[in-house]
Amino acid sequence: MTILAIDATALPPNPVGAGQYIIHLIRALPQVAGDARFLVYAQPHGRSLIALPESETLRFVVLPQMSPARRLLWEQTAFPAMLRRSGADVLLSLHYTMPLVKPLPQVVVFHDMTFFLFPHLHTFSKRHFFRWMIRQSARRADHILTVSESTRQDTLRFSDAPPEKITAAPLGVTPDFHPIDDAAALEGVRARYALPQRFVLFVGLLEPRKNLPALLRAFQKVAPACPDVQLVIVGRKGWMYEQALHLVTSLGLQGRVHFTGYVTQQDLPVVYNLAEVVAYPSLYEGFGLPVLEAMACGKPVVTSNRSAMPEIAGQAAVLVPPESPDALAQALARLLESPEERVRLSAAALRRAAQFTWQRTARLTLDACRKVMKAEG
Repeated sequence: MTILAIDATALPPNPVGAGQYIIHLIRALPQVAGDARFLVYAQPHGRSLIALPESETLRFVVLPQMSPARRLLWEQTAFPAMLRRSGADVLLSLHYTMPLVKPLPQVVVFHDMTFFLFPHLHTFSKRHFFRWMIRQSARRADHILTVSESTRQDTLRFSDAPPEKITAAPLGVTPDFHPIDDAAALEGVRARYALPQRFVLFVGLLEPRKNLPALLRAFQKVAPACPDVQLVIVGRKGWMYEQALHLVTSLGLQGRVHFTGYVTQQDLPVVYNLAEVVAYPSLYEGFGLPVLEAMACGKPVVTSNRSAMPEIAGQAAVLVPPESPDALAQALARLLESPEERVRLSAAALRRAAQFTWQRTARLTLDACRKVMKAEG
């Protein structure tokens, strides 16, 4: 029997990409467990978000609430001693960092390499801390998991880890994301967030990496020919979000752009279903979960031809260079004006999304942990 300790303490109260990964990986692991058992370390809100009952397979250690800085200090000081007493065989650290004093064989997960590729998109303290910590984790971990092959290749570029030490375990999508034809549910969510009848949808944290200025400039080009179409931007405010808000005014798009703020995971699949087209022109993604979620809902997607997004989308989305508002505008206009093209892409999107499951992610994760245990003998 393998006992796998899982550090889920980095799970934030309002989870997006990496947070959703933590939740759904932990939910999927017991489904593929075999003889494995799981000991999950979480803060109180994280325990509530994961929302699984304890069982013979899964137990929780709920810790006091901690700020991000205090959590990182706990990870390096108190956590190793707790692990030594836990009886666990392997530690799975789900968010870039891990105890540098190793009480157990360790597997660490890297979500992207933005701290190296786009350092200017992070605050000074985060940029320097995570660049150093990622290199330390890569050097000391027994194995590294990445959320895509693209991030695996980036990890090889920015660390001295050998290729055989890194495994890509792509994310999945839950059954909640699917085509919805329940008129009452659709109109209820439309009313809740004051959504227009026709709209292009963006979902993601409002921060520079998401490339909202290019999307706003592209929408300005499309807007005159599509007077009944609005742009809906779903996501909580991140670092430097004010840039996007100011650009709406300077481009004269007041009344055509609707910011919803954070949308609950219960409502998000319905919002995708209400959209005509989903646009996700991010400059870089370790995976790009909104692309997969939109495709699972049968939505035509326009996304970037960079990093992990082509790997996720395959031939089931329109890929454009993210630095070109003109290319993005042309793609949006073509889809908005062609119901036939939207139907074609919708069918392709559903087929593509079906290939990505959290059970597959969980199996690849367990395989890496068992490989580490076998190597330890």
